[in-house]
Amino acid sequence: MPVVTPGERLGLAGEYFASNGTVEVGDHIFASIVGTVAITKSPTAGDLDVIQVIPNSKKSMKTAIPDVGSIVTGKVIRVTPQMATLSIMVVGDQPCTDNFQGIIRVQDVRATERDKVQIYNSFRPGDIVRAEVISLGDARAYYLSTAKNELGVILATSPAGHTMIPISWDEMVCPKTKTVENRKCAKPVAIGQSSTE
Repeated sequence: MPVVTPGERLGLAGEYFASNGTVEVGDHIFASIVGTVAITKSPTAGDLDVIQVIPNSKKSMKTAIPDVGSIVTGKVIRVTPQMATLSIMVVGDQPCTDNFQGIIRVQDVRATERDKVQIYNSFRPGDIVRAEVISLGDARAYYLSTAKNELGVILATSPAGHTMIPISWDEMVCPKTKTVENRKCAKPVAIGQSSTE
């Protein structure tokens, strides 16, 4: 089974019962952790098969190191008016065992209207973001970009604690409270499809 990262679509809610390591958003089931997909047959006829993501142990994983041009997935840990800082969790489809940090500067958020970008309207702490490494940066962090359609926030949580749903390229909505928040949303990419295609 393939290794999946947070935000990757695993299937339809009508086809599977979402279990550990997954989250159900609308009609779809997404991975909420890095790991391997496992589908278990239901013991009773007529019930849905169970889908879960089993986390990989750090000892069995080989470490992935970001390089220029790599697509990385990370969690936003800090936001300032000039940049968002990410903890890189995945490089390509390989989970990281080491702690790498990345920085998305205000000029690297999107390709157009760079002067109108506000970091807090693009990312919030806790967001899961897909980005491209554009430079090895300095000794502390890699420089990242979300200037392509398929790059940006792939998973966000509302202040009420619910998984948000993208409604446009720059807005997400909480399905429970209907609160709309600004984000630089990533275009969804199917499992097995490269985000650079």
